[in-house]
Amino acid sequence: MSVTLLWFRHDLRLQDNPALHAALARGQPVIPVFILDDEGEGRWPMGGAARWWLHHSLAALDAALRERGSRLTFARGDSAAVLRELVRTTGADAVYWNRRYEPAIIARDKAIKAELTGAGLEARSFNSALLHEPHTIVNKAGGPFQVFTPFWRHCLTLPVTEPIKVNLAKLPSMGEGPRSLELYELALLPRIPWAAGWRETWTPGEAGGLKRLRHFAARAMEHYAETRNFPDRDGTSMISPWLHFGELSPRQVWAAVQAQSKGSGVFPPSKGAAVFLSEVGWREFAHHLLFHFPHTPERPLRADFEKFPWATDPKGEKLRAWQRGLTGYPIVDAGMRQLWRTGWMHNRVRMIVASFLVKHLRLPWTHGAAWFWDTLVDADLASNTLGWQWSAGCGADAAPYFRVFAPVRQGVKFDSAGDYVRRWVPELARLPAENIHAPWEAPAQVLAEAGVTLGKNYPHPIVDHATARAEALAAFKALRGAGVVER
Repeated sequence: MSVTLLWFRHDLRLQDNPALHAALARGQPVIPVFILDDEGEGRWPMGGAARWWLHHSLAALDAALRERGSRLTFARGDSAAVLRELVRTTGADAVYWNRRYEPAIIARDKAIKAELTGAGLEARSFNSALLHEPHTIVNKAGGPFQVFTPFWRHCLTLPVTEPIKVNLAKLPSMGEGPRSLELYELALLPRIPWAAGWRETWTPGEAGGLKRLRHFAARAMEHYAETRNFPDRDGTSMISPWLHFGELSPRQVWAAVQAQSKGSGVFPPSKGAAVFLSEVGWREFAHHLLFHFPHTPERPLRADFEKFPWATDPKGEKLRAWQRGLTGYPIVDAGMRQLWRTGWMHNRVRMIVASFLVKHLRLPWTHGAAWFWDTLVDADLASNTLGWQWSAGCGADAAPYFRVFAPVRQGVKFDSAGDYVRRWVPELARLPAENIHAPWEAPAQVLAEAGVTLGKNYPHPIVDHATARAEALAAFKALRGAGVVER
């Protein structure tokens, strides 16, 4: 009897799962497998926060499979070796999986497919993670896009396939199945009490992702264009971790927006929906860039920035202050503490804290990318790389280096009442709104009444904004004057 190994990766869902759908269509036993292969991830094995999410997502997927008489087989080690052994012990004649697009994974998967087919097995891979795969999108010159607007304008002319309805009644019971590790043996959970409160914020797994998507589509999507920049509001989708781990697919997101158009015949149904879909477009663009420019997680897309005069931080004190939310700039500190406590940060604040690191502190963008990689539950190599290179001014469609986010002004504009800062920087909670974003400018009496003692229970700013901005612009000017930085 034919047996199909279904290799789960970043596609931890049952619905709209092309590999699962195709495996079931064979009408033979399907053995779902997950392999933890840190070395196979190349230079970017999962960070701590993502591993926490993965643990709970796998638990949810395994439970969903067990409800249907199946289960996940857990393994760890070299993916090719594990699959080779599973083929031997199960007699499988086919291995199906959904594609990933990180450089190390592409190389690994090509080698695995070649080995399997060379051994006479059927090895098939599918697209489940993107609306349009990177190799299918080219500009008029036949090359990759490097600017978002024409990229997304082109994508909007292409059809989007509907989510696949997987008939789970066809999922055959696997009986005892092959030997499996227990989930806890993958040792994915942090060893420090870091993620203690994360379950209050997140429900990893397919059901949690669909619930969050429905909530956003019904309550916040219409006004997304107006509310998405305000971190004190529930105005964003927060679906990025579910998208990253494939508990949600972008086709399901697209379909949810289409569902809001029923009756009106207008798509997208609102300005908010159009802006929201463009954020899905940025995710597509990030994968497009990573696919065509695989060096960018470590090096700038714009090679001229290899010579940028970054500042030194011999003892790492400025970097640690930024990581811990102790810079003395409340909006920056609130964002960094939200990240540590929830594994996520509001997108507007991500831009503020990133600009602060690369322009106020003038520390390399790779330092920030590494910290986000370890602390974000939605840490995605493509999106993380795009975001940090955008902030540093060294990537595709990047913000000009001379654009420096003023943290006080950003705080006043997007957290005018100070509620976001009060939530995440409680030592400033009693300051009035007019002082909360620049406590060093507050009268002594106001600070005393609020219980704030600068330098004791809240730090003085670690850099002066005007001075830091001038130094950043001088560094940029020196680079440009050296004949580099050409667009």
